[in-house]
Amino acid sequence: MAENPPRHVKIFPNARDIRIGEQRINIVSGNQYVSSTNQATLIQLLQPILDASHTRDRETSPPNSTCFPGTRTNVIRAIVSWADSTLLWNTHVLWLYGFVGCGKSAIALAIALKFERRNRLVGSFFFFRNTGDRSRMVRFATTLAFQLAAAIPEAAPFIKKAVTEEGLLGSSLVAQLRRLVYEPFKAAAKRVRLLKTSLLKGPFLIVIDGLDECEDRQEVQAFIDDMLEFFKKNPLVPLRFFITSRVKQHIQRRLEKGQVRLENLVNHCSRGDIDKFMHTCFEAEKLENPVVKAYIRNHGDWPAKKDKDQLVDHIGGSFIFASALFKYIVDPTDEQSTPMDRLPHTLNMNPGLDTLYAKTLSRSHHLPHFSDVISTLALTFEPLPIIGIAELLGIECFEVVRVLVNLQAIIHIPGTDDLPVTMCHTSLRDFLTTESRSGCFFTPPSYHLYLLHRCWALHDDGQRSDTAAALYSISHGVKHIDQFTRLPPAAQGPIPRFPETLDALYTHILAKTENHLHFSDIISTIVLCLRLITVDEISHLLGIEAFKVVRVLVNLRPVFDVPEEGGLPILLYHPSVHQFLTTESRSGRFFVSPSYHLRLSYNYFSLTLGLGPDLLSPMVIESHRCQLLYRLHCTHFLAAVSEPTIYDELGQFAHLPSQNSSYWHIFSFTQLFLWAFEGAGPKPQQILPTFTRCIESLALALEFDHAPDKWLQYSVNGHSLFSGIVGRIVPLKMHEEQATALQRSVQRVEAAIRAKGLGHHLKRSWDLNVNKIHMNTSGYWTALGVYQVLKWIFAHAEVDTNPAGPGVGLYITEIRRGDVKISIRPFTQPSAT
Repeated sequence: MAENPPRHVKIFPNARDIRIGEQRINIVSGNQYVSSTNQATLIQLLQPILDASHTRDRETSPPNSTCFPGTRTNVIRAIVSWADSTLLWNTHVLWLYGFVGCGKSAIALAIALKFERRNRLVGSFFFFRNTGDRSRMVRFATTLAFQLAAAIPEAAPFIKKAVTEEGLLGSSLVAQLRRLVYEPFKAAAKRVRLLKTSLLKGPFLIVIDGLDECEDRQEVQAFIDDMLEFFKKNPLVPLRFFITSRVKQHIQRRLEKGQVRLENLVNHCSRGDIDKFMHTCFEAEKLENPVVKAYIRNHGDWPAKKDKDQLVDHIGGSFIFASALFKYIVDPTDEQSTPMDRLPHTLNMNPGLDTLYAKTLSRSHHLPHFSDVISTLALTFEPLPIIGIAELLGIECFEVVRVLVNLQAIIHIPGTDDLPVTMCHTSLRDFLTTESRSGCFFTPPSYHLYLLHRCWALHDDGQRSDTAAALYSISHGVKHIDQFTRLPPAAQGPIPRFPETLDALYTHILAKTENHLHFSDIISTIVLCLRLITVDEISHLLGIEAFKVVRVLVNLRPVFDVPEEGGLPILLYHPSVHQFLTTESRSGRFFVSPSYHLRLSYNYFSLTLGLGPDLLSPMVIESHRCQLLYRLHCTHFLAAVSEPTIYDELGQFAHLPSQNSSYWHIFSFTQLFLWAFEGAGPKPQQILPTFTRCIESLALALEFDHAPDKWLQYSVNGHSLFSGIVGRIVPLKMHEEQATALQRSVQRVEAAIRAKGLGHHLKRSWDLNVNKIHMNTSGYWTALGVYQVLKWIFAHAEVDTNPAGPGVGLYITEIRRGDVKISIRPFTQPSAT
């Protein structure tokens, strides 16, 4: 719900003996608040919820309930007596609990108003479900702190000092309450004025209504635990908490302690209060309703005493049931029957609200768009105005009004189209979303998908971005995805009149930009990147200009959260987007294959060597990060594909333009070498062919590149290179044709090196007459050093090309941590274990 502050101007009603120096008029949500400079600063720092207190406009910020004059006197008297007690060690917390509609909010309002007049109200907070931050704990502490500063100016300096501490507003609820509410009040309470007030009149009070309406259950528990702990350590602090809620387990088990006074409102529900309420309502109706007047002239008084008594008995102790029944009886929009006809029907309704809800909803059930309008009211996360509901559903305002006008007994309909439509009580939402209670009026949770579809349709239609529906779609669209994806598959639809699935919606959105040249690369990079990545980094990594990246992503905001600034990371709108794009059976042509990790590895490898594209933008990815990511992406690629696929993928860029071919071939050479020595590398019989491909790739890289110096001495990280196969025996069986092909590749490598004037590098090589070498794997090997090791291995492997012979084996053993010994000797089949 929009945060609407009171429609009147309040200038610190509880403050006393203060000076108003420089003043500032703050315009908040269209309302004016006149305050001193310090108070204005606190508004800016604390960002309180201005429609959460008892002073809010109840017409637009429910609950809109107040005690009927002359009722609830006993329970209010008991609460005031507790709060007035000057015994500072008395119970600090009173919990008033009761069932739906028994008047808890009305009593909380009455208590808040009474203690405000006595200048002893610190603050109040009225929770209400599906009203944005009013249904959460995120701004609970800052809102109370703002009210505390206005009610007790002595506390303001302490609050201002605390709120300017770095990181406090981002800390836990408990820390905020301590530093912004409890400690400032405790410090201010030592001042003379407050000390006299508490000793002579009684302690100060904070009113918390509808705690069960708060969606953050764990935060509610933390608040209760910390509050009780604070009072346990500070038994003499002159502060009381009055809390109302329904009985919920997470609240009940924490408040049912010796430190809390418990009051069950059922014990205070007087039949006389309901009788007085109904009598007054009927008397007022008899003076205003011409139909009732005419009936009385011909038939005598109405309703008859016995009928009214029966109705009061039927209502029990629920004021909301009484109010709703009366609205139903005298409903001026029902032209099919009279109040006298409807009164007997109410006596047949089951006690409680379900029958009344069903009876009222049935009046509009036949109208077009009824289901959509009611389901939208039930599932939206923030109340929308009539114009917002119409825009979201793609219908006319009069069509929304036509549905709602018959439901005024249970739904608050504002006088204008731009004020929020709210339910008289949140129990209506519970009714609509519980199939066993609502039957044909049930709103299935899968309807979240349709609301999500409508949120995205607003952007497709190119409508204004500042309307109520558009702002709602931006703020809450992801919540509809989250609610839908949490449903079990059987509950996800299809929805009547809307057979589409979430996958179909994702496909529809992605199809809008799939024809862009770089679409696939950009999407695959975002989805598979192993870290959050920005537009600038994508531009640098893929070698395309940043505006082209933005042009692809701008129409994909429903699935990608694209920041306005290029230096901020792009986020997936919801985890289900990633699941969709990486599941081929769901995404089809938009499938992001894990093999794309290889392309990302190559791109980072190129940047590591300084071989990346010459972009106009400066370097935005650090070199050390590139080196780490190129290996990580390669590891993910190797883990995701089969052995034949690895060779196929490495060969897919064989036809790159000549200026890029050398980069790809040296990358292929490096990756094949590292893969061969990893634990998840090729099968033993494929080690030799893999080494052969290494040499071929190196030869191609040298032949394509006229100046290979920049990468020939490039270091390959050999850390833990052999850890995967230490202790294994790798057979190196080489046939004559393999030896011939290998010899040809070796000759190509060395010819290319000499042709480029780099023959001096070939003088440094392993002694081919020895059959074992020692290596330190924690260091870095150059590309040329890798070649020398492979040449040494091949020289020994080609000694025995007799097909009938046992061949030789590559034996790798660890001497000490970081050092390994590679030896070549006749192959012996390991014994079976």
